[in-house]
Amino acid sequence: MQPLPQHPDPKARMTAVLPSLVLTLLCLLRVGAEVPVQLDFDTKKFAGMWHMMAAVSNCPVFLGMKDKMTSSATAVSFTPEGHMTMETVIPLPEECKKIMMLFQQSGQAGHYIGTEKGEKRDLRVMDTDYEHYAIVYSQQKDSQEPSTMLQLYTRNQDMSPQLLQKFKELFHSMGLTEDMLVVLPHSDRCAKTQK
Repeated sequence: MQPLPQHPDPKARMTAVLPSLVLTLLCLLRVGAEVPVQLDFDTKKFAGMWHMMAAVSNCPVFLGMKDKMTSSATAVSFTPEGHMTMETVIPLPEECKKIMMLFQQSGQAGHYIGTEKGEKRDLRVMDTDYEHYAIVYSQQKDSQEPSTMLQLYTRNQDMSPQLLQKFKELFHSMGLTEDMLVVLPHSDRCAKTQK
């Protein structure tokens, strides 16, 4: 076996290899990167009514219906064991549909796991000030391709341009794109159902 030929200039060899190494490391970091959770997450402050004002996802079902969606309301509560319950009322053309989801505590405050209909959903409260907004990450892992979603919630149905910009910067950093985004129009059609 012959030794590998040496490049005459070690600096040139390093310059040629460095870009590939950097790209490989960036990909590995992205794959292994942990999705952040709100520091010192407080369930008492987070509980209550939230309105979904914007969402972005690579889920094919979401992408197919995002242009027909309007804002929905979600009541968040916590069980004595620390599990999170989300009761969402979705305005559909023919009805106000209630969906109840239970997410079990993962062991880290603000990070929850849901298993419904054989699908595993990872949910994390990434950022919140408790009084005005919350950004929630979820990843659905099923038999098909996993999908990622970021949702922007507000306590009332107002959203500042600065908050939307913050949301956009966050989802862009996660590899989601503008064409996957929907800013939801206001809807009070199901207000009575939400109370």
